[in-house]
Amino acid sequence: MEKTAERTAEKPTLRTLPGDDVRQIMWRFADRFDLQMVAQSVRAVARGPVAQLVANGARNTHEWTPEKNTLLEAFDQAGITAAFMEPEEGGYIAGPKNLLLALIAFELAWVDAGAATSSLAGNLGLSPIHECGTPEQKATYMPRCIPAQPGEDRKTMRAAFALTEPIPFVGVDTGVLAGKVRVSEWKEGEEPILHVEKRGRFITGMDFASIVTAAVDSDDERIKGSCLVILEEDDEGTWDRGAATMKMVHQLSSTRDPVFNLKVPASRIVGGYTVKDGKIIPNLSHSEVIESVFRRTRVTVGLMTAAKLLSAVEPVIRYQRQRFRGGAADNPESPRYQLGIQMKEDALHRLVDVWVAGEAAASLGFAAARLFDEFDPMEKLKDQVLRERGIEGRRAILKTMKKAEKLAVEYVQLAAKPESERDAARYEELKADVLVQYLVLESAANVYCPACKLWNTGHGADMMRQAVSLMGGYGITEDCPGFLFHKWMDAQLEATYEGPEAVQRRQLSVTMLSPLFLEQFRIWTREMRAISNLRPLTGACALATAMELWMWSVQHLQEAKDADGNKLYNSARHGVTFPLADALSWLLASRSLVLDALELEARGPENPNLAEGIEGLVNFYRDMCHTHIGETVGVVGKICTELVVGYNRHPEWKREDCTTCYCQQEVDNLESIIPGLAASVVGADVIGDDDSHPVKAGPCASFRGMERFARIRQRMDGCLTGCRIAKDRAAQALTEVMIPEALDYPQ
Repeated sequence: MEKTAERTAEKPTLRTLPGDDVRQIMWRFADRFDLQMVAQSVRAVARGPVAQLVANGARNTHEWTPEKNTLLEAFDQAGITAAFMEPEEGGYIAGPKNLLLALIAFELAWVDAGAATSSLAGNLGLSPIHECGTPEQKATYMPRCIPAQPGEDRKTMRAAFALTEPIPFVGVDTGVLAGKVRVSEWKEGEEPILHVEKRGRFITGMDFASIVTAAVDSDDERIKGSCLVILEEDDEGTWDRGAATMKMVHQLSSTRDPVFNLKVPASRIVGGYTVKDGKIIPNLSHSEVIESVFRRTRVTVGLMTAAKLLSAVEPVIRYQRQRFRGGAADNPESPRYQLGIQMKEDALHRLVDVWVAGEAAASLGFAAARLFDEFDPMEKLKDQVLRERGIEGRRAILKTMKKAEKLAVEYVQLAAKPESERDAARYEELKADVLVQYLVLESAANVYCPACKLWNTGHGADMMRQAVSLMGGYGITEDCPGFLFHKWMDAQLEATYEGPEAVQRRQLSVTMLSPLFLEQFRIWTREMRAISNLRPLTGACALATAMELWMWSVQHLQEAKDADGNKLYNSARHGVTFPLADALSWLLASRSLVLDALELEARGPENPNLAEGIEGLVNFYRDMCHTHIGETVGVVGKICTELVVGYNRHPEWKREDCTTCYCQQEVDNLESIIPGLAASVVGADVIGDDDSHPVKAGPCASFRGMERFARIRQRMDGCLTGCRIAKDRAAQALTEVMIPEALDYPQ
C-alpha cells in the first residue's frame, strides 16, 4: 500500500471510528435529545446484560430460560418496552415512532439480533391494534403493556403476533389462512361470541405473551371474510404455548408453535365490525391490517442487519493488526507487527466492502424510518380529510386518490424547479393539499420499505459471510470477538422475517411503476447530477447515469416482447421484474449514502467534537460513496443489459439474419473503387462467395432501437473513472484509523 499512501498523503483522512456525533448528524437526530438518550439507554442494555448472556452461552439452548427472561426486566427498566406507546398510554415520547424504534433495533442488534427481536416482537404484536384498532381497543391494551409502575399491583401484558401457520402452510402466501373463526353464541340483542381456532408457527414471544393478535379466516356463513382477532391467555378454552422452535439462530428470542382454541367477544376483532343482514362484517380484512403493519416494521428488520455489518468493522481491524504479534522475532516497530494482515491489499479491500455495505444499509434504513415518521401523521390527516368530505368506500376513495395523483405529479415537478421559475401561487396551493402531500410520501414509502428490507437483509447476509471470513478460523468460533459467527447466522433469518426476498421484490415490482414515484426518481437523478457538479469525488455522476439506465430499461421493458412475442414486463415474469427491483434497491442505497455524507459535510463543522477532524471524515465518506457507487453501477449495468438484450433471439447464419452483413464481392468492389475503403468494414461480418462465414454463433446482434441504451451504458462505464482510486484511499485509511484497546462488550 506504499504507493497509495503517497497519493493520499496530502489529504486528511479518517482518524477514529465514527462515533455518536457522526451518526446523529448522518441519521438526522442530532437535534433530538430524547432519541439520543433512548439510544444510550438501549446501548447500556445491549452491551451489558445482552452481551453477557451471549458470552455465557445463553444461545446454546432453544428454550426460554430464566436467564433469558431477565432481558424483559432489563428492557422495562431501560424504557425500551414503553417506547412504543404514546404519553397518554404511559409512554414518554409523543408522535411517530419509526426512527425511535429503528434506533432501538439498531443498538440491540449491534450485539445480538435475538435480543432485538424480543423487543420488537412485542411491538409487532401491538401494531395491529396501534395502527388499525378501535379507540376502545387501543385504550384497553396499550396501557396494559406498559411496565407496572411502583405501587401498581398488576402484571405487565406482553403481546405476540400470530400470522403464519404450521407446515405445510408455513411460508406460503399470507392470504392462505388455516386459522378459523366462527360464531359460538349470538343471543338476541347481545354481542356475538366467537370461537377461534389457530395454530401458529414461528411465533416470537410466546413464552411470555399474554395477548396475541391472530389472523383467521371465516369458517361460518355468518362471518364475512378474514380478520385479526385479539386473544387473551385468560379467555375460555385452550391457550397452549406450544413446542419451542428448534431454530439455529436468534436464540435470545422466544419462538414457539402455539395452539389456540378460544372463545372471545366479537369486540376483539381488530378495527371493529358491523352487522348487516345477520352477518358479521369485519371493518378490516387481515390483509389490510398486515399491509398497514408490515409497511413500517420491515424497516427495523433491515436495520438489524445493517448494525451487524457496522459492528464487524472494529473486531476485524483489531484481528488484522494483531494477527502476527507475539512471535519471538517480532519487532514492535516493524510493519508486520503494526499492521499484520493489513499489509495486504486484498484484506483491506474486502473490509472496505463490508464497511461500505453497512454504511449504505444504515443510510437506506434510517432514511426509510424518517420517511415513515413524515408519512404517519399525513396518513391520519388524509383519513380525516376523506371523512370530512364524506368520501367512504374503497371505490370512492380510490377514485378520489386517482384524481389527486395527477396533482401530486404536478407538485413534485414544481417543487423541483428553482423558486424564480415556478408558479408560486400554484405551488403553495398544492403544498397545502393534504391528499397531494400524502400521495407524494406514500409513493416513496411504498418503495423504500421493501427496498430496505430486500437489500439490507439480502446483500447484508452475503457481506456478513465476508466479515466472518476476514477473521480466519477465529470467525467460526464461539468466542469470536463481536460474536460475528452468530450475527452471520442470524442474518439468514432476518432475510425471511416479515416476508422473504420474493415478497419484497413482488411489492417493488408493482410500487416502483407508480407514475408519481417515477417522477420523483427522475428528479432524484437530476439531483445526483447536480451534486456531482459540486462534489465529483462522491461518484454521484456515475450514480446518476446508472439511475438513467435503469429508468430507460424500465420504460423499454414495459413495451418490449421476447423472441416468442410474449410481453416482458408482467406480474408473473419474475425473471424480469425481480432483477429490476434488485437494481432499484442498489440505487436507493447508494443515493441514501451520498445524501448522508453531504449532511455530515454540511453540519459536521458545527459540532465542536468533530470540528478538528471533520475534513478527514468528509474525505473518507466521499471515498466510501464512490466505492459503493462503483459496485452499484456494475450490478445495475449487468442487470439492465441482460434484461434489455437477453430476451432477444441471437441471429443465426440465415439470410434473414444477415441483412447487415457484407458479401466478400461487395468488399472487393469497394476496394477496387477506392483503395483502402475495405478497411472500414473491419470487424463487420463478411460472408464469403461460398457462403463461408466467421467461426462464431452468428452475425453480431443488432442494437437497432436501443441506440440510446448503448450510449447511456457506455457513458456509465466511463463514469466509473476514479472509483478504484477512491477504494484504495479508503483501504489506506483502515491502516491508519485509531481503534479502542478492546471491544466495549461483553462486560
